[in-house]
Amino acid sequence: MKKYAILGFGVVGGGLAEVMADQKERIDAAAGQELELGYILVRHDYPDSPFRPWLTRDFSVIERDPDVAVVAEVIGGSDAAYEYSRRAILAGKSVVSSNKQLVAEHGMELAALAREHGVSYLFEASVGGGIPLLRPLCRCLAANRIDQVYGIVNGTTNYILTAMDAQGRDFASALKTAQELGYAEADPTADVEGIDACRKTAILADLAFGWNVDPARIPTTGITGVEPADLELARALGYTVKLLGRAARAEGGCCALVEPHLVPLDHILAAVNGVTNACAIRGSAVGEVVLCGPGAGAHPTASAVAGDIIDAVRHISDPVVPDLGKPGGVLVPADSLAGPWYVRAEAEPAAVLAAFPEARPVYGASRECGFITRAMTRGELDGLCDGLDVRAVWRVLA
Repeated sequence: MKKYAILGFGVVGGGLAEVMADQKERIDAAAGQELELGYILVRHDYPDSPFRPWLTRDFSVIERDPDVAVVAEVIGGSDAAYEYSRRAILAGKSVVSSNKQLVAEHGMELAALAREHGVSYLFEASVGGGIPLLRPLCRCLAANRIDQVYGIVNGTTNYILTAMDAQGRDFASALKTAQELGYAEADPTADVEGIDACRKTAILADLAFGWNVDPARIPTTGITGVEPADLELARALGYTVKLLGRAARAEGGCCALVEPHLVPLDHILAAVNGVTNACAIRGSAVGEVVLCGPGAGAHPTASAVAGDIIDAVRHISDPVVPDLGKPGGVLVPADSLAGPWYVRAEAEPAAVLAAFPEARPVYGASRECGFITRAMTRGELDGLCDGLDVRAVWRVLA
């Protein structure tokens, strides 16, 4: 019998406690032994919770209990979560986490510490919520050279863009509905400015390419600049708009970015709507694999965390620590990544064709037009756009 502790009792922490209790017989069988809840670390009282007997405000109780083999960190943020994770590892306990900020900013350090102390450090739920994503990337596709990973890794922004596209709504209106439905926080900055997607993209890049990527160095643009006109013109051109995190192999390192993209309507990601997430992995042998499912939520995320708890218990004697890469890789500037671009401008067809002979501009309800360019770098694009009244520029997934 092994004990586990849960750090945090919010949406994910509460969901994890429920999943572990509801599926106890199945989970025990998968772990190969009985798992028992030892503690739930909280900041507030929950007098009506059925889990009240397990609640504690004192992390040192968990830290000192030799029977606690696994600590599930679902607090969020990178301050207390980092400190507790570090102390748990130093105490000889495996740590599993759903915390993308912690993994992106401190995962390499915590992974090295876990190896040093002979425990597991796992974080399947940090990217993609309930989607089995990181294990397939690291294990099932281990025979492949991964050349690119990209996808929709934030459900809030995908919901907003879906509402804008399907219903012709503006950003503010779609955001308000997302907040009313609980898909967006009262302060939605981390989601709508692309910060959440950036952290997840950094983790994917670390695992895919073996170089640890600082999320602060990834150029990131959110969706606040996407207007209804962009959705209208994109649709006329045969595309829709999605916020994508992308990381691609490059000489000595990789290129990573987060920003809105035009996605062809016949691409599988174009049909990923609402709060659903999807990630494509392009490998040398397998080609392209797309994994899709619920990217957030109490029980989907708890499903991934519970899977990590089981994995950690099954590997007590041979700990599992995914390779989050090593420092020193080159992060190639995203502007040097050549590809086609979408441009929205107020310009006559003759002016567009003079600069972009390959373009086929379409016009919407306003005087603005939209068109797709040939593949080029951002610098080349800016030079050719000189003289046009450009209102928006987004990358095109090709």
